[in-house]
Amino acid sequence: WYQRRVRGCTDMPTAQQLFYEPISGHAFNADLSQIVVSNSTPLTHVMKKGPDGKYTEGHVLEQHLERVTSVDWAPTSNRIVTCAGDRNAYVWNFQEETGTWIPCLVLLRINRAATTVRWSPAEDRFAVGSGARLLSVCYFDPENNWWVSKHIKKPIRSTILSVDWHPSNHLIAVGSCDFKCRVFSAALKEMSDKPQTSLWMPKLSKFGTLLAEFDSNNGWVHGVRFSPSGNLLAWVAHDSSVNLVNSANLEKVHTVLTSNLPYMCLLWLSETSFVTAGHNMAPDLYYASDQGITFGAKLDVKKEKASSGNMSAMARFQKLDVQGKAETEGTTLETIHANCITEMRIVACANNKVTKFSTSGKDGKSGHMGDGFHLFSHRRLENLSS
Repeated sequence: WYQRRVRGCTDMPTAQQLFYEPISGHAFNADLSQIVVSNSTPLTHVMKKGPDGKYTEGHVLEQHLERVTSVDWAPTSNRIVTCAGDRNAYVWNFQEETGTWIPCLVLLRINRAATTVRWSPAEDRFAVGSGARLLSVCYFDPENNWWVSKHIKKPIRSTILSVDWHPSNHLIAVGSCDFKCRVFSAALKEMSDKPQTSLWMPKLSKFGTLLAEFDSNNGWVHGVRFSPSGNLLAWVAHDSSVNLVNSANLEKVHTVLTSNLPYMCLLWLSETSFVTAGHNMAPDLYYASDQGITFGAKLDVKKEKASSGNMSAMARFQKLDVQGKAETEGTTLETIHANCITEMRIVACANNKVTKFSTSGKDGKSGHMGDGFHLFSHRRLENLSS
């Protein structure tokens, strides 16, 4: 029923192929007039939206020596942060006078590649995960005009793949390759933080305190997200599982082992629904409740298969000779994406619910060199996510 409602919507997903390389990350500015994209090279591209709604090259950020692994854009302060395999991160500030982006050094102090980066809700700090088995929480040092970091090390035992900030700005969730999802205190005395107690932090805890640890899955934790209120935490892992926990009962973790290929990322649409995406190449909608997780719908539009009724005798013989069968079934993709979806971003909201979101991913198959950037917008998505 849900699939019919989504497919029957007249506001279909739109797609734009930005590069011929896999996209490792993307983020929008405040008014969606620009997008920053990392295309698995040392360059980061800031693209501007044209009158036709398509994004074209605006600026190229050149500072990293290895491929950029993650990007994020702080909408209020208009600052971009990038991290890469060269073990470095940079904060980019736009200079109105010259019309250029100026990099500011970040002292990460890591000896392995940086893998993911996210601004905090207040945009006064950001977190960088890495292969160094630690989390770098970075804040600005005005005396030296650079960004410094504090490390959260124990008990992380492997590469960090995903991070997400709690709406309070003082808690952070971390997903890593040691099959664990953890929640830490990220309150900084250097920033004069005054965190409040909550279900996640019953008593005030110093920076780096482990508040919760979950090991309900048997795979790398690819994506982790707090719900809009911060009361729920969901994560996806390489064992094709979708996991959910409520801060009111941290002992009870709801886990669904799906029959899909592993998910790589997730995004909350409302307090009771979220979407996941990954190697299945299409977003899936799930509902969250006190009883657990329920599958809702697939949010991709299936492409109509071409009929083979008019296949010529020569074409049918060639098909039979090459593949051992005369039909074309199973040789064409039915999804907009041609390979794994690696990131999703909120584009539009209404009544505290996401009504439009974007996806980006990678593609290495012949005939589709690189993957595009796709917008999913459904007029009934708001009702589906309620």
